[in-house]
Amino acid sequence: MKAKGSELIPILSIAGSDCSGGAGIQADLKTFSAHNLFGMSVVLSVVAENTARVISVHNVPTNIVDEQILAVFEDIVPKATKIGMIGSKELMQCVTLNLEKFKPQNIVIDPVMFAKNGFALMPLEDCDFFKKTLVRFADVLTPNIPEAQYLCGFEIKNEEDKIKAAKALLELGAKSVLLKGGHSEDNADDVLYDGKDIHILRSERIQTKNTHGTGCTLSSAIASNLAKGLSLFEAVSEAKEYVKNAIYYSLNLGKGCGPTNHFYKFLSE
Repeated sequence: MKAKGSELIPILSIAGSDCSGGAGIQADLKTFSAHNLFGMSVVLSVVAENTARVISVHNVPTNIVDEQILAVFEDIVPKATKIGMIGSKELMQCVTLNLEKFKPQNIVIDPVMFAKNGFALMPLEDCDFFKKTLVRFADVLTPNIPEAQYLCGFEIKNEEDKIKAAKALLELGAKSVLLKGGHSEDNADDVLYDGKDIHILRSERIQTKNTHGTGCTLSSAIASNLAKGLSLFEAVSEAKEYVKNAIYYSLNLGKGCGPTNHFYKFLSE
């Protein structure tokens, strides 16, 4: 019988791994599949973690990162690229040089600095280097409040501060910013700013501890929607809806913060 092939849109994640499957590249690939895309990956760091803690991080040598990126772009060019955890200045420089070389489209950068339990995944002394090298490549930058505070250098307490921070991040070179409000005390609303329009995206706070990998999942969902040709506002709005449901149907696995359910759409009624 002749094979009946179909083309899926290719999309790439450049990030660290999560052996427990809830965050990092594993979450990104699940999200890409849930959006009916062909997911590819470049591993920057191998992270030994689970729902409760991070045990260790091993950064991949930069020559191996170079070769992974070359292998992807010389053969299957992605329609969007999500960039997550970058755990060292050397890896930041490596990724920067490859972005300059291959000029990927629809770049979504999630500035992953901390694991859910507070473990530092980006050395804070490298934050300035990250700002100077990588932020300018972001078509969409997706920091949460703690990350935005480190990048901007001031405290974010309310909606006015979120808007101020989004504008400051655009001044660093990002083309648009989605400042996630999940860590806010008053509400979970996000701020989306593209240099022209400010959108306050109201968010329902779901009472659950099972939120492991939500930031990775949101950024990869945005990248998925951009790869499919959606506008920025549509891509972000639909990604937020996807993550809301992934949290609502989250999985009560592990001893800590359980993972979201990337495939909730396929649950049997």
